[in-house]
Amino acid sequence: MSIEEQIKTYIASLPEAKRNEIQLLNERILQVSPGCQLWFTDGKNAEGKVVSNPNIGYGAYMINYADGTSREFYRIGLSANTTGISVYILGLEDKTFLAETYGSKLGKAKVTGYSIKFKSLKDIAVEVLESAIKYGLGLPKC
Repeated sequence: MSIEEQIKTYIASLPEAKRNEIQLLNERILQVSPGCQLWFTDGKNAEGKVVSNPNIGYGAYMINYADGTSREFYRIGLSANTTGISVYILGLEDKTFLAETYGSKLGKAKVTGYSIKFKSLKDIAVEVLESAIKYGLGLPKC
């Protein structure tokens, strides 16, 4: 199954309200990042054990580990969770940047060093979220 088909299947499996919001966010991210690499992780580790929620990924960057190894991973992640939706902006060097730059403007969202979590799109300023996503995709260009 292609990544696009996996993403479509994942979105279709969500409850209706969350499905509509994830679909809308997916479309908006694709509009601001045409041609970026797409990813899909099903949330299972190598042994097939569920270790996280499934994620749709956009863009790419290289993760460099302390042991000298590295691997490519997505820059922006989008995931439904039990309480709402999470948007991950990975590869940021300054772990206070998201909260300081977007936190007070987003509305009802929890902002950490690399994630923005919210219950529903109606609770946040979507244009501010889109600005954060654009910023994340630009580090460096995907």
